[in-house]
Amino acid sequence: MRTLDAAAARRWADLALAALVAERAAIDRINVYPVADGDTGTNLLQTMRAAVAELDAAAPDTLGGVLSALARGALGGACGNSGVLFSQAMRGVAEQLQGVTAADGRDLRAALTRADELAREALAEPVEGTVLTVLRAAARGAGGSDRLDVVVHGATRAAIDALAATPAQLSALSEAGVVDAGGRGFVVVLDALHSVVRDGERLAPEAPLPGEPGALEHESQYEYEVMYLLGDTDQERASALREVLCGLGDCVSVVGDGAGAWAVHVHCDDIGAAIESGIDCGRVRNIKVTRFADQRAAFAREAAVLVCVPGEELGSLFAAEGADVLVAGPEEAAARLGEAAEATGAAHVVVLPNDPDTAALVERAAGVLDGGPDVVVVPTASPVQGLAALAVHDPTRRRADDQVAMAEAAAATRRGELRIADAEALTWVGRCLPGDVLGLIDGEVVLIGDDVPAAARDLAARMLSTGGELVTALIPADAPAGLAEDLADHLRRAHPEVELADYPAGRLDALLLLGVE
Repeated sequence: MRTLDAAAARRWADLALAALVAERAAIDRINVYPVADGDTGTNLLQTMRAAVAELDAAAPDTLGGVLSALARGALGGACGNSGVLFSQAMRGVAEQLQGVTAADGRDLRAALTRADELAREALAEPVEGTVLTVLRAAARGAGGSDRLDVVVHGATRAAIDALAATPAQLSALSEAGVVDAGGRGFVVVLDALHSVVRDGERLAPEAPLPGEPGALEHESQYEYEVMYLLGDTDQERASALREVLCGLGDCVSVVGDGAGAWAVHVHCDDIGAAIESGIDCGRVRNIKVTRFADQRAAFAREAAVLVCVPGEELGSLFAAEGADVLVAGPEEAAARLGEAAEATGAAHVVVLPNDPDTAALVERAAGVLDGGPDVVVVPTASPVQGLAALAVHDPTRRRADDQVAMAEAAAATRRGELRIADAEALTWVGRCLPGDVLGLIDGEVVLIGDDVPAAARDLAARMLSTGGELVTALIPADAPAGLAEDLADHLRRAHPEVELADYPAGRLDALLLLGVE
């Protein structure tokens, strides 16, 4: 790709969000600085979700408009120190590219430099070995060419190398045997841009996470994290507020969007004083107070659900329901099972494989795990069964009872799918030819057709012939246009008593997945 335009920037935002969904738990797990509260991945994900939500609401059609919407949303929804820094990096990129229709390598290099400047200005006391170091390395690594693909590649590679070096710069990281969590999050976001610019090529999997995550012992000397948004103020009063907050605590940032909105962050003991200081400077809203002891208790959770999925968009769906996500095929899921279970930070992990082949392999892998959390596999043969199992998960219930409830919910969900025949074969309902549309229920072919929407309607009717209250439809990216709407219209007419929940599912092996509960 020679230039970054509005459509490519939109794609970057979507890929970055999906990547943060997939990496949230792993980034949380290595969060030891500035406070070991295990939420950096979660904070970055929530900040990115707010940025994309603002982009969806604004629906701009220019590069500057897309980036400005992302920066605006990131500031308004910034969570934690990492979210504040991310919002300022996005603001720097947006400011630099505001009047650019399509950014080339020279433009992006300037944008990364401005992002570096604003991120450093955001903190009262910048510290090396953090995301600031990684961001500066990316800006400096973007030199040497004006070609966009070369600049993005150089910046991403430099960021990865800088991330690997962070343990040597901060003792808290070195003692725990991890890289900086915020830096890892930035590498993930930059790598999403690399994927957009260089036709799907990613570098971030090579970014090292040295050693095994150790005990998270680096704690703040303060008890609370206080954040709020500030309006009706100016640069002079914002600077005065920063000075006041530096006298109350640490990790202070008072940052703006360049248009009159400000985000405030501080670690302190006196919540009232931190908020009252803001009221003295302007209009305070969206106050968020977090007690670090509660964060640590939540991080050391008792149980987690780990879901195996083939793609990031489907992973986003499960993550939104509270699951940890492993994006991998059957063999890779089995190979990474121990690592992924450990990354949840839970003592007990329930695995939903969502595919027969994956189920067999992860069941075998779980049986030979040595150490780490207790891992139990609930056999789900399809993502629709995984969603049903996750819907009844209750972490407050006895573990054995919860696992039984999840297994029963999965078993009670009939699974259907549409596929295209790739060879001539004899099925239970006759001979199929290459290109035929096959409808399967619980793994058996029940219909052969030549029209996808018609086959979808027929498959749903067959699955509902024995009753059902909820139909879940997972629609892949390459499904025929209007498939979800056609299915919804059919169910409204033929089965008005049935509720339909349909979701985009990104990359799937099937043209449609159906579940009936």
